[in-house]
Amino acid sequence: MPAASFLLPDLRLFPVSDILQQTKIWGRTMTKSVLESARVALDIEIESIQEARNRLGEEFICAVDLILTGSGRLVVCGMGKSGLVGKKISATLSSTGTPSFFLHPAEALHGDLGMVTDQDVVLLLSNSGETEEIIRLVPYLRRVGARLIAMVGNLDSSLAKMADVAIYSGVAKEACPMNLAPTSSTTVTMALGDAIAVALIEARGFKEKDFARLHPSGSLGRKFLIVSDLMHVGSEIPIAPPDLGLRQAVLQMSRGGFGALVIADEHKNLLGVFTDGDLRRFFEKTAEINLDVPISQVMTANPRRTSPDRLAMEALKLMEDKSITSLPVADEGKVVGFLHLHDILRARLV
Repeated sequence: MPAASFLLPDLRLFPVSDILQQTKIWGRTMTKSVLESARVALDIEIESIQEARNRLGEEFICAVDLILTGSGRLVVCGMGKSGLVGKKISATLSSTGTPSFFLHPAEALHGDLGMVTDQDVVLLLSNSGETEEIIRLVPYLRRVGARLIAMVGNLDSSLAKMADVAIYSGVAKEACPMNLAPTSSTTVTMALGDAIAVALIEARGFKEKDFARLHPSGSLGRKFLIVSDLMHVGSEIPIAPPDLGLRQAVLQMSRGGFGALVIADEHKNLLGVFTDGDLRRFFEKTAEINLDVPISQVMTANPRRTSPDRLAMEALKLMEDKSITSLPVADEGKVVGFLHLHDILRARLV
């Protein structure tokens, strides 16, 4: 047995209820003080956010306006814990309609400054407002021509004075019992970043469909897929002319693998569809089978169809309601695509 194998118990052997009832685990006393410490920390952070909310004013409006009127991106820059918060703020902005990226201040001084243009706005995060790497970077950002927003815990700091707009993110105290570890201050900074993102969402009129467009792999993105995202186009459309013989139509339908043909004229005007069901019904009602009969006499004329800009979920509902597995896609009566139930299943809409 390895020497360290006896140091930690296998928690799978201990039901949660038993663990909570024990007064000692691995030599530490578990008492109500743990929950009290957690509650105090949360209370301090809640109070800090409430204070930040109450002092929002003109500087916040100016910062949002600076971002809205800029034609470039919002570059977020911070060092240490502020940098970690900055990455989250940048990610939130990018996913909600404000193009953004995170710039590490030290890396910026070693070449990454080339990522910033005179069309960009830079959001600089520093609780002290005196972070060395940030302060050193500011003159070079000015030389590039970028506009600067500072989010600082000290409005008398160097960074606050060097920026075009300064947003105060200071806190009365950190949630850390030693008042040292960045806790309340990073929470407030992140909350203010979210507040900027939300203000921009509303100012830009950013909607669910816009969000889905930027999240195509998520469940929301799939919910807002439109037919043109899934349909077959060009040579993939199982299409045939109305004068094609039944025998050839069946062979072509079999080769296509969809169990259906879209029937259209030479100008791609939609005339009908031909499916396995149409073939069966033709055999059932015809005493003498003529395999050379034009497909126009066997097809379903004026078929159900969908448009390319329709939600895929709506097309699926139409298929379900009419018990069909495929739909021609038409735009102003002309065939532009073909949608099969399998395409919707592959997109995991159901």
